[in-house]
Amino acid sequence: MPRPDLPDLVLPDGRLYVGGVWETGTGAEITSVFPADGRVNLTIRGASAADGERAIARAQAAQADPAWHGLKPHERARHLARIADGIEANLDRISQIQSRDTGKTLTETRALAMSAAGTFRYYAAVCETADETLTTQRGTALTLSVHEPLGLVAAITPWNSPIASDAQKVAPALAAGNAVLLKPASWSPLTALELARIVDESGLPKGLFSVLPGAGREIGNLLVEHPAIARVSFTGGTETGRALARKAAEKLMPVSLELGGKSPTIVFADADQDVALAGILFGIFSSTGQSCIAGARLYVERAIWDRFVPRLVAATERLRVGHPFDPATQVAPMVHRDHRDGVARMVAAAVAEGAEVLTGGRIPEGPDYDAGAYYLPTILTGVPDDATICREEVFGPVLVVLPFDTEAEVIARSNDNAYGLACGIWTRDMPKAWRVGRAITTGTVWVNTYKQFSISTPFGGEKDSGTGREKGREGMRAYMAQKSFYLDLTNAPHPWAGLGAEGTP
Repeated sequence: MPRPDLPDLVLPDGRLYVGGVWETGTGAEITSVFPADGRVNLTIRGASAADGERAIARAQAAQADPAWHGLKPHERARHLARIADGIEANLDRISQIQSRDTGKTLTETRALAMSAAGTFRYYAAVCETADETLTTQRGTALTLSVHEPLGLVAAITPWNSPIASDAQKVAPALAAGNAVLLKPASWSPLTALELARIVDESGLPKGLFSVLPGAGREIGNLLVEHPAIARVSFTGGTETGRALARKAAEKLMPVSLELGGKSPTIVFADADQDVALAGILFGIFSSTGQSCIAGARLYVERAIWDRFVPRLVAATERLRVGHPFDPATQVAPMVHRDHRDGVARMVAAAVAEGAEVLTGGRIPEGPDYDAGAYYLPTILTGVPDDATICREEVFGPVLVVLPFDTEAEVIARSNDNAYGLACGIWTRDMPKAWRVGRAITTGTVWVNTYKQFSISTPFGGEKDSGTGREKGREGMRAYMAQKSFYLDLTNAPHPWAGLGAEGTP
């Protein structure tokens, strides 16, 4: 089948959004490549430390200006609603840019853009409804608790779902009254620059938002280490997250870290197998497996192994691997050939350690695939839980399937991993689903579904999958400082001072 033609599309012009000013970056070059065929989308100059310093200075001035700092929450909400409107008005354009940037299907990138619009709209509503707290009075003072913006917030986002990840950090931070400096991944800078255009046109005061793609060792370190940055929200690899946390500890700066995963999914013998198959396929092979919450470890109860696993393999082989602009495509190319080759090396190493390839395990061949970053959906088996392929994140379309016998066994094996981000459970027995879900150390449990999200529901991980939570009403409070007030109601001197009623000894 011939590859679809690329639609006419004017990409962002490559300038950075530095504290509300469009400027050519002065850092190293960054090249965005279309993963479907390797053609260059755009080469830009990334942000340097000097660019970052200007953005920080402009952000400080903008955040302190009463035109922003003095706004009531419902007034800030209007700005977020206008950004949401701008995203919705540009859904097609955003989805095409994001597909060119990441290789994702247009169906997925459109859904991600819609999610981003919903996130801004949700936090506009949180602004309207987030009440302060009148605490229980235990003395002569009226006591209450209020929340204030931290000031400047850095958001560092990954390449695998840019605009949704960007919105998940930027929207609550702006809703809280902060200025936000966004550093997108170098493999996908264009989507964030398109978001900057929409924010710029929304009328948000200049300086409150910056987009600074650039090298982590330069612009990333600046944002983490700079004394003016009051909080960092990071989504990415676990080792980078550890390094960031160490730097933040030196500043006593709060951080939220959404890191890697090796999420278990469990199919009990009583599960609806059609529902389980569909959810498992979606959980690991959608987004070409490039998802922190991908259901990468599948435990199947031995009683149904011989029936279920062949059905899973057959269904996997029917998945359509193809061009991201083809509406029939289910598994698109990976973000970059370098990343694809890293996944292929991990599979080869697993086979060398004794893994059996049930399907996939190779780069597809042919004119539709040769120039792109494609990899076939892969299922492996025959390895112990301590095999590297069962313990380390692949971040690709690779599933390891293993048998189990008892509930207690599968709980122990699911928890015997450094990560704790997500879990899927497939059973008709809801008490068992509840029991197992509560016993597994993880941030999210899906029962008879997978990779379903709501901006109203907190998200985050345990163990090496990170710390802190994003989303939900408390997602905005994470970008605020809590302050307590004691308002004396007596108008009398404190008795400790020994003053009389007239204020004299």
